[in-house]
Amino acid sequence: MTFDTHSWILAVIAAMIVGLAKTGVPGIGMLFVAIFANLMPTKQASGFVLPLLIFGDIVAVLSYRRHTEWKHLWRLFPWTAAGVGIGALAMGPIDNRQAQVLVGSIIVTLVTLHVARKWQASGKVSGERAAAEAGATHPVWFAPCIGVLTGFTTLVANAAGSLMAIYLLAMRLPKMAFVGTSAVFFLLLNLFKVPFMVGLGLITMDSFKFNLILAPAVLAGALLGRWVLPRVSQVWFERLALILSAVAGLKLLLG
Repeated sequence: MTFDTHSWILAVIAAMIVGLAKTGVPGIGMLFVAIFANLMPTKQASGFVLPLLIFGDIVAVLSYRRHTEWKHLWRLFPWTAAGVGIGALAMGPIDNRQAQVLVGSIIVTLVTLHVARKWQASGKVSGERAAAEAGATHPVWFAPCIGVLTGFTTLVANAAGSLMAIYLLAMRLPKMAFVGTSAVFFLLLNLFKVPFMVGLGLITMDSFKFNLILAPAVLAGALLGRWVLPRVSQVWFERLALILSAVAGLKLLLG
């Protein structure tokens, strides 16, 4: 694996976006997925970026671990593990475009359902107060569905961030709890993925050397995210997460 100067610049920018997505701007992660997918084959990129994601997750967990809402994680973990297993089996028969269309369709559908649900709500409570309240009751299949899809998509397309954002928005978490819960979830999920990626030959010593070089850029992006998050209101945080999730879904769907 070799990068020219232009590729190195793009890789550094993408690594900074990894850190920024982990600590401050949920949903922006599709940008680094797109950049790395242009630097190398999509399947190879899914393995190459994993150590960078784990490093960003560690920084995010250290920053926001006190805000983690564990009850929302326990509902997802078993189903997400099943989704990772399904994704590992699908890495062979399913091609990259099929995976993108499937994931994109799911994300756009979930965003649409979430927006429709908000419109149907009373609308009498807003801002920080609305975020602090308990989430509305959801169908019994909601958490299992999100869990399986998150596990599947994180392995085949590294696009699970948008699905998790939709889930946490549906739970009406305050922004700090949103980021803290997401950080712990993805740290555990990404560590769980490592043996699968190594077994598929998508993480190698050669790729890991490049990861070590890019790690400082991830840290820089994470520190920027920590600066941004307290300065964004709860309302705009939720809007940004939803808009970026919708854009990510459309990008995957349209190719």
